[in-house]
Amino acid sequence: MTVTWEELGWQRLAAGVGRCRLTGWDCTVGLAVGDGSALLVDAGSSLTEGARLRGQAERLTGHRVTHLALTHPHFDHVLGAAAFSGAEVFGAVGIDTVFDGGQAREELREDAVRNGLDASLAEEAVDALVPPRHRVSGEWTLDLGGGRQVLLANVGPGHTAHDLAVLVPGSPGSPEVVFCGDLVEESGEPQAGPDAVPSHWPAALDRLLDLGGEDALYVPGHGAVVDAAFVRAQRDALAARFGVS
Repeated sequence: MTVTWEELGWQRLAAGVGRCRLTGWDCTVGLAVGDGSALLVDAGSSLTEGARLRGQAERLTGHRVTHLALTHPHFDHVLGAAAFSGAEVFGAVGIDTVFDGGQAREELREDAVRNGLDASLAEEAVDALVPPRHRVSGEWTLDLGGGRQVLLANVGPGHTAHDLAVLVPGSPGSPEVVFCGDLVEESGEPQAGPDAVPSHWPAALDRLLDLGGEDALYVPGHGAVVDAAFVRAQRDALAARFGVS
């Protein structure tokens, strides 16, 4: 039985492209549909949430999620990743240091619990994490079939040392869509934790704008979809905040 994006609580952004705004941490997950394939952008905050997202994506597309792109290694974006068994997983080069390193994994678990994730769910998800098979150092084009190609771009560092953006090109009647991860936030001020690289963050937003252009839809890691003017204003605010030209 065919379901619509809206029936499952997703927002359709363009033909075969949408996003889900999760409860809890207001984290965004994206979906781009190809011919017999599907790319999910980020995986949610736990195995339970990841499994729910996988089920919804399968209902929307009629097939399994074949590709998973992780925009950055924070718990609310990656701890559902192990629920996507069999998917080709992508992340920015260097993200494996967070997944592999014992201390880094412990810090990931502690951050999840500190921010309100149940300790047993955090432990389960961190134990199941494996490093992404594919590490993007520059740009990587994915062919999802049916004429849909998606660009993965390592645009960081900025919010973290390992920021990946996803560009879904437009088509007649459908805009380009850029999934920004937490390089852009709409529902609050961008969060700069201990793993942020503030001196490079404005330049990362310049690269996002170069990717999408003036007419693209920009999907923040948290909050409502925005336009190029919003991204540019946030870039300028970050530059002023951190004293970067």
